[in-house]
Amino acid sequence: MLTDDDGRDQPLVAAYRTASLRRALADLATEHAEQGGHAGRGGLTGLPLRRLTGALRLTRLTDPLASFDCDTWEDIAHARARIREHGHVLNEWITAVKNELGIELDVDTRVLLDAARDVAHGVARPAAPLTTFLIGYAAAQGKGDAESVAEASAKVADLATRWEAEHGGGGSAPDAG
Repeated sequence: MLTDDDGRDQPLVAAYRTASLRRALADLATEHAEQGGHAGRGGLTGLPLRRLTGALRLTRLTDPLASFDCDTWEDIAHARARIREHGHVLNEWITAVKNELGIELDVDTRVLLDAARDVAHGVARPAAPLTTFLIGYAAAQGKGDAESVAEASAKVADLATRWEAEHGGGGSAPDAG
């Protein structure tokens, strides 16, 4: 489980062993029922998460950049600034890649990211980067301009939507690839 700079546990940023978690949940449900709580489905609703994590043997790792609380408006403003930083890093990376590859084309990266998202969710995660390559290849075979990238991205987004509808959902689960 990660802890923040102040040493506070961040239980939503953790990896738990399934068997240990199920055992702790069952024990907590039994304990809660014995104390007059409701047993069965939803019987643990409203209990603090720390009651569950307190029953687990956890290794804690401090990583100030991996998580941050949003308990106050100041925390939210800080979180939003950090999220914007990631967008800045993406823009810097794309610029560096274009310079390295000698590409002068300016494209709307949101269109490509949206297409990759649609493919990852509607088809399978591993298909997303391969698909964005194919979008670029198709655009290069056409006029090779930003409009060609946008057109190819739109076609792929439509295809991903149809694929998901025809094949019963995407393979966005971790083992989808």
